[in-house]
Amino acid sequence: MGWQPFHCGIGAIHPLTTQTMIKQAHRNSHIYEVKTKMELLCISDVHWDNPKCDRETLVRHLDRFPDAKIAINGDLFCYMQGRFDPRGSKKDILPEHNKANYLDAVIEDAVQWWGPYKDRLILIGYGNHETNILKRLETDPLRRFVDLFNYVHKSNVQLGGYGGWLTVQFKPTSTMRKSYTIHYFHGSGGGGAVTKGTIQHQRKMADVEGADCIWMGHVHELYTMIQTKATLDSHRIPVLKDVLHLRTGAYKEEYQDGYGGWHIERGAPAKPIGCIHLEIGCNSKREIYAIPTIITK
Repeated sequence: MGWQPFHCGIGAIHPLTTQTMIKQAHRNSHIYEVKTKMELLCISDVHWDNPKCDRETLVRHLDRFPDAKIAINGDLFCYMQGRFDPRGSKKDILPEHNKANYLDAVIEDAVQWWGPYKDRLILIGYGNHETNILKRLETDPLRRFVDLFNYVHKSNVQLGGYGGWLTVQFKPTSTMRKSYTIHYFHGSGGGGAVTKGTIQHQRKMADVEGADCIWMGHVHELYTMIQTKATLDSHRIPVLKDVLHLRTGAYKEEYQDGYGGWHIERGAPAKPIGCIHLEIGCNSKREIYAIPTIITK
């Protein structure tokens, strides 16, 4: 079985080939197949094209875990320097992107920059910065990036949604199947200087069913926590289930020395830079485990 045709367009399904382990069950539900263990770098809010993106730290984190797959939960791009964008500022555009075809310049540059990670990138979801471009300029920059990236690098990066599901399916034996389900949502609201977005996790616990892990970004905070719920197992026996909550930080450092700018004027604090390394596995007792590790500067 060789490479199957590559299908473009909104909602396109990229078929599973013998050389890939991720497939699309629905437009925002994906399944990653592995035998007993996988490492996943959970990243969001990269704002890759912004001059304040800490690419040095980003590369260090990406290269620190060479065996980890990479999922990006929104705001891969910043994309605020286009025409008609009231957020635009000449100091917030890189020279290589300051061109008449600004959107294309960012996409083409990103396709080359992320090339070394073509075998590790598995899923990219939307953030408010990408959907803002779709609303203002009637083009989908993330779909364009994924399509061009897969074409250039012969890869199988999947495009998710603003929210969606990633199921890691384990096959420890030829007849046994186990799974670990991640519900991702880029995020909404401002997070709050005191609560740092933790209230939103409680809301997600109320409206999301079946997730082993709930992952959000957006508010540029970085933490993990556990919430426990009472439920029934497959034999209808009462059990307690731990749900892992992840909040991934940003790679855009806006506070700097605190001198000024929009981030300072609105009273926002310094924010952490980093991501979360998540090891998920099926042990010798056929029990599923998840080990999150916060990765900072």
